[in-house]
Amino acid sequence: MYYVKKRMEIAGSHSLKLSYESKCSNVHGHNWVVTVYCRAAELNADGMVCDFTAIKERIHGALDHRHLNDVLPFNPTAENIARWITEQVPQCYMAKVQESDGNTAVYTTDEAAFDF
Repeated sequence: MYYVKKRMEIAGSHSLKLSYESKCSNVHGHNWVVTVYCRAAELNADGMVCDFTAIKERIHGALDHRHLNDVLPFNPTAENIARWITEQVPQCYMAKVQESDGNTAVYTTDEAAFDF
């Protein structure tokens, strides 16, 4: 099995729709650090699991310097963003979304590969 990971920073804003009162319900921004984990049993014709540039274009290109409530069809929590990322890249089995030094969310399609 081959593994690659792509790390990138995404600057953007969002507001959360929560069932309780929170300052996060107001529009605010983050410089999220996103890590995309991909794997493949065999390399593609170019000798890659997937192209790092294609990952960046799909994730960074869709989210960077955007108001995430306008581009994502769900409440843009770090957890939901991590799940969305895994759905965007076919080889992706896990995504980490860090919105600050102390706050990281992970979504994985394979608990055996989980590395928090």
